[in-house]
Amino acid sequence: MIEILLVFALAIALGWPLGRYLAQVMRGAPSRLDRVFAPLERALYRALGIDPARGMSWRGYAWAFGWSNLVLAGLVWLQFMTQAWLPWNPDGVPNLRWDTALHTTVSFLTNTNQQHYSGQAQLSYLSQMVGIVGLQVATPMMGLAIVTATLRGLFGGREHARSDAGAASASNDRDLGNYWVDVTRASLRVMLPLCLLWALLLTWQGVPSTLQAGPTATPVDASAQMAEQKIPLGPVAAMVAAKQLGTNGGGWYGPNSAVPLENPTPLSNLLETLALILIPVAVTFMVGPFTGRRKLTALVFGSMLLMSVLSTGASVWSEAHSASSADAALIEGKETRFGASDSALWSALTTQSSNGSVNAMHDSLAPLTGGVAMVNMLVNAIWGGIGCGLQQFLVYLLLSVFLAGLMTGRTPELFGRKIEAPEVRLLALLILLQPLVVLGFSAVALAVPSIAGNSNPGFHGIGQVFYEYTSAFANNGSGFEGLGDASYWWNLSCAVVLALGRYPALIVPLAVAGLLARKRVAPEGSGTLHVETPTFALTLIAVIAILTVLQFLPALVLGPIADHLTLSAAAL
Repeated sequence: MIEILLVFALAIALGWPLGRYLAQVMRGAPSRLDRVFAPLERALYRALGIDPARGMSWRGYAWAFGWSNLVLAGLVWLQFMTQAWLPWNPDGVPNLRWDTALHTTVSFLTNTNQQHYSGQAQLSYLSQMVGIVGLQVATPMMGLAIVTATLRGLFGGREHARSDAGAASASNDRDLGNYWVDVTRASLRVMLPLCLLWALLLTWQGVPSTLQAGPTATPVDASAQMAEQKIPLGPVAAMVAAKQLGTNGGGWYGPNSAVPLENPTPLSNLLETLALILIPVAVTFMVGPFTGRRKLTALVFGSMLLMSVLSTGASVWSEAHSASSADAALIEGKETRFGASDSALWSALTTQSSNGSVNAMHDSLAPLTGGVAMVNMLVNAIWGGIGCGLQQFLVYLLLSVFLAGLMTGRTPELFGRKIEAPEVRLLALLILLQPLVVLGFSAVALAVPSIAGNSNPGFHGIGQVFYEYTSAFANNGSGFEGLGDASYWWNLSCAVVLALGRYPALIVPLAVAGLLARKRVAPEGSGTLHVETPTFALTLIAVIAILTVLQFLPALVLGPIADHLTLSAAAL
């Protein structure tokens, strides 16, 4: 309990000033740090041919986001398929198969980091440092840029002083900022300094940070078949810092932070656990200073914190009181160095924040703990990914305003802008996309067992398949291991789900914000629905529960709930 409270206390204490700093960075306000970062930014703008003064409509912003992702995808995919012939490959790692390379590229490009490969054995140092860590730094800042533009649209911008290609079609489009400027400032001024700090702290705790090939050791129980063992090393600390701080997930090693080399001490475990939610918490604190509405921060942070506390408490309780906790054989895969409660805490926070990294195998968690993790990913807005979590929260906020307006007979409007049929249709399509994709692909995989390669044919097997697609759509990346996921089916089907879970969830709310930004702001009156209240916060949480948990309740019953009942009956 002390560690849980410490993690939340540190996240809030550090997130508050970091959130204010984020608001200053994303507003482009003058800063003492300009003398350090401004020359670097100007050099990058000149090299890329970018005019930082050019504003963008929501169409232009989305277009720039899409093109940047397409170019990065091509470059990283090519690198993975040619890594055997490139430098910094002291262990002679071969090229990735094309479908594994494609899935890995899409996975890390979508800030998911779902791994169908074993990192230390199938990627070279160069692929890890450039392809993987490069995307781990850039993609969360892309999400932060998109939500920043969405907030500008919801809270008003200015008419375009200089139109771009996306704004040319509508003269009354609002200036939502410049995508390239937002990503550059966020990367240079926020993500990279934090990654450097965390990498140094983790190196201090013993996480490897070297470009030399790993040593060879003789195991204590060496046999004739295995007289020596290769110990993989590399610049691990930098990747661990980026994966934790950027809500990226993944890991240098296949078993992730369950490997002592990636998470060697209690302090490193605390640092990595704290990093899971540090920036997502800071983003909630950014909302007030950025928009000028301080009470909005209280609504966002209070709602997310309440859901987080409930989820974390349920995870820790279920792990301690499950039938598996009394059976030593069922402890396999859990954190034995720091205690099984740390496994439950990490699993809760990593699925609340769409991080997906693990310090224990989620397949070994108590069934209800795994069920809580699934619910966290289905909601995907408890803390969520950097920017993406707030973006999903805004979707729920807009829908709650519409529903509350209908129930109370008030005009559904958010901060003076009416929410009408075009916006609601877009939001409804986005909400319906999740069950169509997740349940559709799960049904196909379960109906044709030969393509799933499932290690568990019972209720737990249903949970394994459902978890995999839920994790992919939520851009989380964690998984119930036991699937033969290095196959063509899993690589290609998950690549589709990864893309469908990332791009509509970012672009649709941006489009809605662009539509709302065109509308005239109506003055608040007696009929105005006030959203910055505890009553509306509870209404919002109820809407989230209805739109996520209830529509997936049959899948949850057939998976973790039935698995729990079966395990409990066997124990009795």
